[in-house]
Amino acid sequence: MVFSLIRRRASAPAGVACPHSAAAAAPALASVPGGPERVDRRQAEEFVRQFHDEYPGAGAVDARVREVRAEIARTGTYEHTPEELSFGARVAWRNAARCIGRLYWNSLVVRDLRGVSSADGIAAACAEHLALAGNGGRIRPVLTVFAPDRPGRPAPRIVNDQLVRYAGHRTPAGRWVGDPRAAATTAVARELGWKREEEPFQVLPLMVRERPDARPEWYELPDGAVHEVALRHPEHAWFAGLGLRWYAVPAISDMVLEIGGVRYPAAPFNGWYMGTEIGARNLADADRYDLLPLVAEKLGLDRSSERTLWRDRALVELNVAVLHSFQEDGVTMADHHTESERFLRHIARERRHGRPTPADWSWIVPPLSGSATPVFHRYYDPVDPALRPAFVPRQG
Repeated sequence: MVFSLIRRRASAPAGVACPHSAAAAAPALASVPGGPERVDRRQAEEFVRQFHDEYPGAGAVDARVREVRAEIARTGTYEHTPEELSFGARVAWRNAARCIGRLYWNSLVVRDLRGVSSADGIAAACAEHLALAGNGGRIRPVLTVFAPDRPGRPAPRIVNDQLVRYAGHRTPAGRWVGDPRAAATTAVARELGWKREEEPFQVLPLMVRERPDARPEWYELPDGAVHEVALRHPEHAWFAGLGLRWYAVPAISDMVLEIGGVRYPAAPFNGWYMGTEIGARNLADADRYDLLPLVAEKLGLDRSSERTLWRDRALVELNVAVLHSFQEDGVTMADHHTESERFLRHIARERRHGRPTPADWSWIVPPLSGSATPVFHRYYDPVDPALRPAFVPRQG
């Protein structure tokens, strides 16, 4: 897909305060004078040896370790080979303790775009990422890796937490329009000159910051880049009239991919949705779209007491609508019962390879009918915050 630069917008005027301006970005890097630090040689060596352990045909490990040591001594960092990069990205997914969908970690498509560092180039590549991952509805797990941080030279960052996210703002009357979770990002986009609409499912622009001292550039995603599914219910015709929809590709864009001490701050990645992420959280949570009262009213449920379980009944029907709609449109989506079974298969497979499967129970257990799934009734290997490769929260 060709990214349309006609849709590019200039950065904010100098007089407009922006949370992602140099003044706001500086504290995040204050602990690292001059920018990111040198790569830890021990972390680099551990990763290289892990790569060679899992891929014995990769060549002489000691020779590669010597190369990496020499490059770090000379430059403060080192460059992963394409094979190391792909392996590291896939293992970062394998190590993601909060993800239930890790069975397919080794199928992750890794796009090596480390040479792309301009805001225009990153925005265009992100649009291409969405098209590749969307795949006409047959969602593919994809990760796009942009330039890494180097000693004293922070790489570009994507401001958005997801490549696609619906805007959200509170009206003067106090009513929320759109997704409250996106309020801060929406405010940043408006300060940069983006025009917000009074519409609950308006896709935010993509914002890219090339340097800590640079204001973000913002870009409307091209027509066709965002695949959305209109929600309807298999038994209740009125549901379509609610005008609900959701995007098909959940691409996280605010995590740092850390491999062997090298940090990639712009590395958007996606899998596919599990239905409950949309139906039981995004659309149902009281601090998100808060649709349970509306759905319950349309269903004619008795809301006079919590003991009628009206929330539970509305929640089930909302999730039925999400799963039905994605299936009818031919868009990949997992249900929480099937995905739970797959996760246990993943654990068994990892055990056969002699590897632990760290997992955060509070994230693995689905938010709907948790005790009816097999992932509820067991313990998991403890989460190790130091485990690498990994996707880690971005600090600045």
